[in-house]
Amino acid sequence: MPIRAVCFDVGETLIDETRHWIGWAEFLGVPAMTLFTAIGVTMERGQSLRRVFEIFRPGLDPGMARKQRAQQGWTYDFTAQDLYPDAIPCLTALRARGYKVLIAGNQPIEAEAALARLDVPADVIASSAGWGVSKPDPRFFAKVIEAAGEPADAIAYVGDRLDNDVLPTLAAGMTSVFVRRGPWGWMHAERPEIEKAHIRVESLLDLPDRIAAL
Repeated sequence: MPIRAVCFDVGETLIDETRHWIGWAEFLGVPAMTLFTAIGVTMERGQSLRRVFEIFRPGLDPGMARKQRAQQGWTYDFTAQDLYPDAIPCLTALRARGYKVLIAGNQPIEAEAALARLDVPADVIASSAGWGVSKPDPRFFAKVIEAAGEPADAIAYVGDRLDNDVLPTLAAGMTSVFVRRGPWGWMHAERPEIEKAHIRVESLLDLPDRIAAL
């Protein structure tokens, strides 16, 4: 069945999270390079990013950390500079070709409004917090299918991770698209299982033609 809907992950797929992590380094009181190294080690060990917070603030829950930062005047938001340069052109091109465009990733509910404020061209903007379920849980991808209003084999899901994106997308019966960028993208690109992705790209500008070619 031809693809009729394309759903995008958020962090390191559409949004460059560098600025956000630098903000967390400042909050935790450690140099950015120290935090980035801790993130890399945590990723390599296959641990949750919650472990990064535990390293520097034992017992600190990320949700509580967000509340503490909010009390200090911080607000969760995205800026136009956070968008990867190919994000808007890709979304725009897909919609122009008649595809339904969705955005849904592991994000706090504030991400939905943050993306909406950027006026991203999407038919649906959702978050794991809003849905009450996170990747790689199969129920998250069931939500994607429900939101798309299309059968699984008519939907493509685009992400930068093998564990959270490629493999669960395949298990859900959807077309898997892997974009190699961000720390997970570069690391997971070296794993043999990445060959299972239906499409692999390094720029989202290539995606409309690649999907049409299917």
